[in-house]
Amino acid sequence: MTWAAKKPKLQVEHFIQPSSTPAVKLIREYVFSNGRTTLQTGHVSLGEAALESEPDGSLYEPHAIQDWPDYNDWDEVSPFCDPPIIAGDVLQDKRKEYAADNLLLVWLLDRQFFLDETIFLEGRGHEGQRTVCRCGSEIEEPKYHCRDCFGMEMYCRHCIVERHQSSPLHVIEEWNGSFFQRTHLKSLGLRVQLGHPPSDHCYNPRPSTGNDFIVVDINGIHDVMLDFCGCHTAQLRYKQLLRVRWYPATTTDPQTAATFNVLEHYQLLSFESKISAYEFYHSLARCSDNTGLSPIKDRYSAFMRIVHEWRHLRQLRHSGRGHDPGGVAETKAGELAVVCPACPHAGKNLPQGWENSPPATRWLYALFIAIDANFRLKRKAVSSDQVDPGLNTGWAYFRSTCVSHNAVNMADTKSSRGLAATGIGTIDCARHEFKLPNGVGDLQKGERYLNMDYIVFSALVGFTVTVLNISYDIACQWSKNLWNRMEHMPARLHIPRDDVLVRYFVPKFHIAAHIAACQLTFSWNFTKWVGRTDGEAPERGWASANRVASSTKEIGPGTQCDTLDDHFGDWNWKKTTTLDSQGRTLKRKMENTIKWEREHRVAFLHSLLDEWGTEVEMWEEDNTRPNPFESKLAPITQAAVRSQLAELEAQELREGINHSLDDNVSPSVLISGGIELEDLQQWLKRDISDLSLHPTENQREAIIHRTNALHRRINSWTRYQQLYMPIVSMLRSSTNPSPGSPQTLKPQDFPLYLPSALLNHLDCNHRLMKHEWKLRQAQAHDALNELRSHLRLRSHIYKFKDKNLRGQAASTRAQNLIARVEAKKDAAVVRYSCRLDEMGWEATLRPLRHEDIRPMGDFTGDRTQGTGTISWIWLTTDVDTSPSENESVQDCVHIKWCKARARAARWSEEVELLAEEMRRVLAFLEWQGSWWHQRTMLCSSEKTTEQEGLQAYAYRQAALRSAMRTSFQARWSFVSHLSSMSSTPASEDDSGPSIDAPPAVMEF
Repeated sequence: MTWAAKKPKLQVEHFIQPSSTPAVKLIREYVFSNGRTTLQTGHVSLGEAALESEPDGSLYEPHAIQDWPDYNDWDEVSPFCDPPIIAGDVLQDKRKEYAADNLLLVWLLDRQFFLDETIFLEGRGHEGQRTVCRCGSEIEEPKYHCRDCFGMEMYCRHCIVERHQSSPLHVIEEWNGSFFQRTHLKSLGLRVQLGHPPSDHCYNPRPSTGNDFIVVDINGIHDVMLDFCGCHTAQLRYKQLLRVRWYPATTTDPQTAATFNVLEHYQLLSFESKISAYEFYHSLARCSDNTGLSPIKDRYSAFMRIVHEWRHLRQLRHSGRGHDPGGVAETKAGELAVVCPACPHAGKNLPQGWENSPPATRWLYALFIAIDANFRLKRKAVSSDQVDPGLNTGWAYFRSTCVSHNAVNMADTKSSRGLAATGIGTIDCARHEFKLPNGVGDLQKGERYLNMDYIVFSALVGFTVTVLNISYDIACQWSKNLWNRMEHMPARLHIPRDDVLVRYFVPKFHIAAHIAACQLTFSWNFTKWVGRTDGEAPERGWASANRVASSTKEIGPGTQCDTLDDHFGDWNWKKTTTLDSQGRTLKRKMENTIKWEREHRVAFLHSLLDEWGTEVEMWEEDNTRPNPFESKLAPITQAAVRSQLAELEAQELREGINHSLDDNVSPSVLISGGIELEDLQQWLKRDISDLSLHPTENQREAIIHRTNALHRRINSWTRYQQLYMPIVSMLRSSTNPSPGSPQTLKPQDFPLYLPSALLNHLDCNHRLMKHEWKLRQAQAHDALNELRSHLRLRSHIYKFKDKNLRGQAASTRAQNLIARVEAKKDAAVVRYSCRLDEMGWEATLRPLRHEDIRPMGDFTGDRTQGTGTISWIWLTTDVDTSPSENESVQDCVHIKWCKARARAARWSEEVELLAEEMRRVLAFLEWQGSWWHQRTMLCSSEKTTEQEGLQAYAYRQAALRSAMRTSFQARWSFVSHLSSMSSTPASEDDSGPSIDAPPAVMEF
């Protein structure tokens, strides 16, 4: 055969041991990347050496093999089985590959074996030769086996029932002479006895109602014969079920139960895969009957109720409510929530006297929260609180009751028909992405202040802090009159406003859609004592929560709230177990801090640095002072230039100088009017091109009216132009067709011949050229302002669309709006670039490239707002690239230095903040372990089986916290002083980390 040129992914060699001939049979099997296999055989002469193994015993190769045959001498043979020796050789490709690199291709060699073995298990195997059961009874033949027990042993009916007294939910199959068919332990006579060990006899068994009982287990849904204990010491029926880890569907005369195993399995599976109870239950039903020939009784509603109760009980257990003498009834609001151990909790992880810390260190104990709404987690108007009541009732994350008012926001943009809740609002820990206790609530018709205020204050009343940092994508508006609105809330939701320093921020990703003033005032990057916080914590959590939206929107109010509470609790717990990842990245962040600080350090005159640094420090202390991140120069606009030219002409008139040739139109008015006509021509051209192939009569009429109006204005303007620029008359008469001819130019195409258009052809009045130069420059700045405005608007519409709009109709309307904004943005780009080269603006205005046209939050490469640079169009209103040290250059450099200083400061603060959070985590776990130890003391000293369970659970939880603390501390050991950090606040003379100097680096 001809050997293929393409190299195989794997080569396996089989050497057949020689018997009497001095040759060995060599079989090579090749596996290619497409799954094709090829086998080739040959005979090779052997020398004195025999086949030996390598020293490591892992690979066999022939030694002293002579005269290897050419590939063409080999024959292709069919597959074979069980070679005595297998040698896995590796072919050289781009790199050395091993069999472990291609495990799937290796499996292809044994694919047939796996298929044969799975089919082999359909029969009795070697057990088919057994005619007598292992018990020795000859009355019944062994024709039963269990799919869940280990092995393939066959038993008689009596033995199979006896062996499954303690495993009544195993799947049994019976050999009917040809194949195995499913049977049930119930039909074989097994009765499950409760209230006694399997080997004990009950003298007063009480069969379940109808001698029928359904149990949902992880391997299917089972119908069993169940006997309750009726002895005088018997427990209630639901207690008897719970003692064998079967959860009853009802407390009175239960006929359905679910095993603890299936409930634990489903709860964990729902956390990871977000599978609904409907999907899970029906997958179990298919395990019992996948053909529909033996339908089982539907217990889906009962299973849903069991899961609802199970979720609630698990939260009660984890929060220690079973150990409280007051019981479940004494549970307080938010007590079932898993709290963030890295956040500041007074009396748990804060040092003594923290509230009296100086301002330089008080920021380390600040609470960071982030507010957001999610309109995917909606709920349809099905069921009611009376039919489907909630079990947590405000004890976890959802508030027990929320407000309900007429819509004041989004009423016209988001349909609420058929919905009881259009979404939820949440309050998260902005640093660690935890859902806060009582920090979740339903929304009606949008993200109204009324709802969000209620949720915010419900979450904040559980904290005692002196510094509060709030992140909200509409913080600039929401923060206004917030404390006045708090006064209208219930008194239990009031927080001590005078004792708390509250600062508001807009998340880093959302701030690009805000105006320039908001981008400076509410920026995380420009405000001190916040580290590298971005405020986007809720957005990262929605990716997980949104996956349950399809199932939770169809259920009742109580079930939905409790289900989301359970998912939020698991989200918080997973965040707790992964907090050590902060420690793994702390060293990298500290190294980045030094790198970025050095990159952003600017070498300017010390006098300027001192002045600028003082301005920043004064603004950081008092935000009402001038913002150092904002330009002090007034922007150049066409209106301002027209006003300056008018004042100049007025001054010339007072001095007896008059350059005007007409009493109504001065030279500056002429040029200004021409530029305005040029803009109108461009607008009319674009609107005509946007018309469809079949415009309506109203559209045609509007275009005609605008065309006529433009025609009249051009005629009027050209009469004055002839006075100031008589040469244009000759140029226009030689190039324009005569009036009334078929080639007459349309108004939008009529050449205006402004001075800039004559630079390369004819001489023009120098004064007119100077006026146009100034107005064109102002026009370019106006175009930049419009471009920035349209970019912000486009970003906002995109975010609003992605977050709030669903459905084809709403998305189409939003897309049409985006298209109109895009057209205006393109028009602004054209206006800016008009005659840039001819007018010589490259000395003061940069060329506008495609990569420059991006929102402020978009960065090139892998840079972000804290590490990268934004497009130059957002930096200044007058970019001067000349070497002169004018006021504009200094103002621009001043702003850049302030931003570089802020970036270095945020990285330095991040190091300090991370170290403090790590200390708080260790302190919180230590406190929580002690708290669980105290739970054991609340139990009665009387040694009963119930008390033993309470103490065992408390000890286990305490040991778990201790193990987590030990693990975290070991992983964070590179911070040498972490375990010895002072437990008391710094003294008054401690000024904290310096912002202007390089950040302090902890010892590793």
